[in-house]
Amino acid sequence: MELDRLRGVFRTALELPADADVDTLEYRGIEKWDSLAHMSLIAAIEDEFDIMIDTDDVIDMSSFAKAREIVGKYGVAVA
Repeated sequence: MELDRLRGVFRTALELPADADVDTLEYRGIEKWDSLAHMSLIAAIEDEFDIMIDTDDVIDMSSFAKAREIVGKYGVAVA
């Protein structure tokens, strides 16, 4: 359930189609995921899951898989 929410946040923040496969996305792997979109994505994740992501994790979030791992560190079960 939480994994689907995270996928939805990625789709919305990166303005992707509702059926887009985000599981293999990587930072700058698509044109829409640039530095500005990255910060919007971070804010959207924080809002969706009511967490505050620290600076090191913002920098480390280089893919959907890494985002999933990082969000898990903050107590969100995204298995």
